[in-house]
Amino acid sequence: MRALIQDRYGSSDVLRFGDLDVPEPGDGQVLVRVRAAGLNGSDRENLAGTPFYARLGGLARPRHPVPGSDVAGVVTAVGDGVTRFAPGDEVHGELPGYRGALAEYAVTPERLLARKPADLTFAQAAAMPQAASIAHRATAGLRIGDRLLVNGAGGSGGTFLLALARRLGASVTAADRGDKAEHLLRSGADEAIDIGARDWADDRDRYDRIVDLVGQRPPRRVHRSLRPGGQYLLVGGCTRVLLATALLGPAIGRATGKVVRVLAVPQSGALLEEAAAMLAPADVERTIDRVLPFEEAPAALALLAAGETRGKLVLDLP
Repeated sequence: MRALIQDRYGSSDVLRFGDLDVPEPGDGQVLVRVRAAGLNGSDRENLAGTPFYARLGGLARPRHPVPGSDVAGVVTAVGDGVTRFAPGDEVHGELPGYRGALAEYAVTPERLLARKPADLTFAQAAAMPQAASIAHRATAGLRIGDRLLVNGAGGSGGTFLLALARRLGASVTAADRGDKAEHLLRSGADEAIDIGARDWADDRDRYDRIVDLVGQRPPRRVHRSLRPGGQYLLVGGCTRVLLATALLGPAIGRATGKVVRVLAVPQSGALLEEAAAMLAPADVERTIDRVLPFEEAPAALALLAAGETRGKLVLDLP
């Protein structure tokens, strides 16, 4: 099969196309003919090998040579014990270790897959798995009138958060670069903050929930922007901030009555099905910045690394 291969960590220059053997599904696994692959912030991190947790899949070099985590495609074979899927089924989902999507075939445990909604294209379905699952968990429990801030909302995962929050009746503030403001407002934000001109963490007692996709501020600072009883949920960011939030968050919570924690979202086909049920095709389509041919995968990852995206990048494997 044709695949994008990453032999070492670095920029998109380390990537090359090559031929690999088609993987065979083992017990409880499904082989998928990939029709589309969606890119996420985790793919940018796994390419660069930074933050440090991005090297859990190989300290010196990636153990799995194929990048990419989100796929949509058609089941071509199943291993022993698989009961939910059969050859010919259209599916989407994440891959274990967040790697293996940028190839013509991918193998993954049955539990990580969901049936592709019939009203979505393969490209739309590939945009969903990681980002929609995070958005579903991050917006759980939001109520009508709650004030939500999404930091890093203009990237690959933020638009799903905006869509779900608006469906739940929250008032949404989106923080990102100033040149993304129009995209954020069009995607459902009530207000867009230009992070180059204003630091949202200077606001006091303003938000019921903050979802931080690109954490760079210490937990002792961000909690001040929360109203009493509010929640700060850290999804991604530098290792230092992730560790500080995990270690200090409980103490801040006891002292203030607020929730300050890292949001862990498991890879799960069941969770993806729940998220998909809450989104209309129009919501999903608005999350997609562009669909590119598979041959442009290195260029797409370079765009992702530069922060030059307004939503999801999807690669088409016809």
